[in-house]
Amino acid sequence: MVSRITTIGFDADDTLWQNETFFRITQDRFARLLADHAEPAHLQERLLAAERRNLGHYGFGIKGFMLSMIETAIEVTEARVPAEVISEILAAGQEMLAHPIELLPEAEETVRHLAESHRLILITKGDLLDQERKLAQSGLGDLFDAVEIVSDKKPAVYARAFTAHGDGADSAMMIGNSMKSDVIPALEAGAWGVLVPHGLTWELEHAAAPADNPRFREVPSLGHVLALLDDIESRAETGQ
Repeated sequence: MVSRITTIGFDADDTLWQNETFFRITQDRFARLLADHAEPAHLQERLLAAERRNLGHYGFGIKGFMLSMIETAIEVTEARVPAEVISEILAAGQEMLAHPIELLPEAEETVRHLAESHRLILITKGDLLDQERKLAQSGLGDLFDAVEIVSDKKPAVYARAFTAHGDGADSAMMIGNSMKSDVIPALEAGAWGVLVPHGLTWELEHAAAPADNPRFREVPSLGHVLALLDDIESRAETGQ
C-alpha cells in the first residue's frame, strides 16, 4: 500500500536556482589564468581531485572551491604561482558569492502550488551564510516550513529531517537534481526520491539510477512534479 505524501523536501542549488553554471564559468576563468602552466583538461582533473580530497576539510560550497583552486594553482606551478593569480582566484570566488539568484523555470510556481497542500522543507548542503543569502534573495523562503542546511546528505539526515518536520520518511518525497545526494540517500531513508535533471551536474554528484527501487522517479522538469504527485496520491487513496 502507498502512503500519502504529506511532506516534500527540495534541494536548492540547480533544483530551484542556477548554481553549477557559475562554477563552470569560474573554472574557465581559472583555466585562462593558468594557461601557461597546464592544459585545461589536465587542470580540471587536478582541480576535481583537490575538491574530492578537500570535501572532508572544507565541506561543500564556494569557499571550499576557492581554496581548492588556490591549492591546485600552487601544485601546477610548483609553488611559483604569482600573487596576482591568487588575487584573481579570490576575486572570482567573491563574485560567485555575490552573484544574484536566478530561479530555474517552474521553480516558483511549483513551490507555491505545493506549499498550499504539503509541508515543505528545503534541504541543502553548502556554506551556511551563502545558502541563507540565496534563499533570502530567491523570494521562496516564506514558502518553506523548515530549512535544513547540512554538511552532507546522508540517509540519517533525511530520516531526521522528515521526522522532525513531518510524518516521517515513509510519507515524504525528496526532489533534487543530484542522484547521489538528493535521490539515493532519501530512498535509503524510506522516502520517495525524485530526480529533476539539470543540464550541468558536478562530477562528484553522479551516481547510477536506482531503477529497481519502486519509490524512484525521474521527471524532465519541476513542473512535472505536480502530475507525478497527483498520480502517487491517487494510488494511495485507492490503496494501490
